[in-house]
Amino acid sequence: MMANNRVWTAALLVIGDEILSGRTEDRNIAQIASWLNMQGIRLTEVRVVPDDSQVIGDAVRALKDNHDYLFTTGGIGPTHDDITVESISNALNLPVVIHPEAEECLKQYYADRGGVTPARLRMARAPEGASLIKNPVSGAPGIRIGNIFIMAGVPKIVTAMLESLNGTLSGGKPVLSRTVGTWDGESRIAKTLQQTEKDHPDCKLGSYPFFRNGSGGVNLVIRSVDREALNRCAQDLIGRLLKEDLSAIDGAI
Repeated sequence: MMANNRVWTAALLVIGDEILSGRTEDRNIAQIASWLNMQGIRLTEVRVVPDDSQVIGDAVRALKDNHDYLFTTGGIGPTHDDITVESISNALNLPVVIHPEAEECLKQYYADRGGVTPARLRMARAPEGASLIKNPVSGAPGIRIGNIFIMAGVPKIVTAMLESLNGTLSGGKPVLSRTVGTWDGESRIAKTLQQTEKDHPDCKLGSYPFFRNGSGGVNLVIRSVDREALNRCAQDLIGRLLKEDLSAIDGAI
């Protein structure tokens, strides 16, 4: 359902000691941000928290109330340190139950894999009243409770869960982008960039320096929900850079 005049926002809560310790590199932020943009929803905040029930609960309460949607990744597996479900349930003052549909999903998935053990049954836990997010990869579903979407931490499983949610969330217009590349440094183009953004209030501009083979430059990314405004801004920026004898390339370098 589209609501053109409203900006819909989401937060992401990444849960896990392994992320904070550096043992595991998070690969979900980028794919979730990109998927949300396609749904017309902007990812406006990301927090990374440890496997601590109080910290998780505090973050959930804060983020769910300040955004249209809250997504979480990590901590819904079969081991003792997978405490996300209990932590979120406590934060919402809801009991944890074995979700009957989730249990059936696990029974089907593990039918020829040794059956549902007590450890595997932990993956059927959910806050009372929750619905499920389909997971065709490993059988254990994600969980939706209110505006909270509780997902696994494995990127491949996150991808599958997001695909199952395609088109099911309310959102606005997707954010579009164009890139203008320049071989000139940020200090040389800063004033032009600032003035261009000021003259195009429907667009936001960001600069991203790069260094390759001893040379450097900047990719200037323009973002807007209005394609015509985006294109006008890009052409104006290119014209301004060239007028000042600076390099400008329509596209990323």
